[in-house]
Amino acid sequence: MSAEKPFDLCLVVDDDEDILLAARLLLRQLFAEVVTTSVPDEAVALMAKRAPDVILLDANFARGATDGAEGFRWLGRMLSVDPQAVVVLITAHGGVQVAVNAMKQGATDFVTKPWANERLLATVRTAAALRASRRETGQQKARAAAIAAPPVETPLLGTSPAMAHVLSLIDRAAPTDANVLILGENGTGKELVARELHRRSRRADGVMLSVDLGAVADNLFDSELFGHVKGAFTDARADRIGRMQAADGGTLFLDEVGNLPLHLQPKLLTALEQRRVTPVGANRSVAIDVRIVAATNMAPERLADETAFRPDLLFRLNTVEIELPPLRRRREDIPLLLDHFLRLYARKYGKPERAVPSDLLADLVAYDWPGNVRALRHAAERAVVLADGDSFVAADFPLPRHGAAPLRLAAETAAPPAVDLNLERAERQMIERALKKHAYNISAAAGELGLTRGSLYRRMEKHGL
Repeated sequence: MSAEKPFDLCLVVDDDEDILLAARLLLRQLFAEVVTTSVPDEAVALMAKRAPDVILLDANFARGATDGAEGFRWLGRMLSVDPQAVVVLITAHGGVQVAVNAMKQGATDFVTKPWANERLLATVRTAAALRASRRETGQQKARAAAIAAPPVETPLLGTSPAMAHVLSLIDRAAPTDANVLILGENGTGKELVARELHRRSRRADGVMLSVDLGAVADNLFDSELFGHVKGAFTDARADRIGRMQAADGGTLFLDEVGNLPLHLQPKLLTALEQRRVTPVGANRSVAIDVRIVAATNMAPERLADETAFRPDLLFRLNTVEIELPPLRRRREDIPLLLDHFLRLYARKYGKPERAVPSDLLADLVAYDWPGNVRALRHAAERAVVLADGDSFVAADFPLPRHGAAPLRLAAETAAPPAVDLNLERAERQMIERALKKHAYNISAAAGELGLTRGSLYRRMEKHGL
């Protein structure tokens, strides 16, 4: 695109050479290139190779024709080549009804000839801006799809009665568009349930986007969820669609919804009720079609407290409520989960598959696993990395047993090592200690470390925790 021109390519299709010349001379102040043709077939062929910012299309090509039928036909052809094409119809004076009918069939706007130059420039500039906006929206949706839920590495596993109930609820709720609220402690697999709901839904071909409401700063809430327009605030250098619009046609997973501050909850409620969002700085709202799946580790009794969570928002979110049991309440699933994780990490790290002795398995099943499935997974990964015998031993799983201090590796029980002054390792150790102390309650651990939830999540990801 030329640096001096705001737009790249305009295509003008008309059977009048004088009209083509006038349009080319006038519109070159807006476009780096203005291509004109009196043969609609040539225009369609060009569209297959390039994507014009705007197409100006004559309504009538046959001599004496006034009904616009030919223009409608070519309009249809052009939109079949590029459904996002922006077509401005050129009509003879008095052919306004023809233009109105064309807009019903997909034209963006119309101009009458003879035109007023300023009117034509304004119409074409607006149309080109619309095309740019559509491109940006498409690119952002593509980026959203790229960062959407990755393939599920860990399926929902479990044959216990508690998990059978959860899977039954998923079976019944997934095919509907009902909003779902997932309750459960940290590490119980709430995001896995959300992904499964999306995978089995009628929106499975659409995107599933996640947003951690506990990690979104108050002043960025509107922009993150609803988007913003260029110039809405200091750093708004371009239009940006929000997560709710990016997930249009798919599923939006609102994680940690219980941590959304009370003063921001009405904004979310309004968007869910109206099914529309207004980007920051915009004058018009945008319709959205999303299914909402929300999750929180907040206890049900706390969630019912009006000083913590609005009842009307809760009613909007929990059309269907799925409560995930902690791992200590479905111990019979631990052997199945452990086997899955041990095999998974053995493949990942190129390690041999090792057996778990029955007495060690009994200890692992008896442990309460305060971090739930996530903690079990981390323990399995650690064991696969550290094990060096033919089978796993207790030292590979340093868990407290029988009220004793946590098991430690032989190297750790020897003479006290020299002080480790490596900042990276020290930070990882502090985060691990805080997480274990607070049973993997992210909010509590972040508070003790003096971090925000978002900062703690980023450090956990950095250290592979």
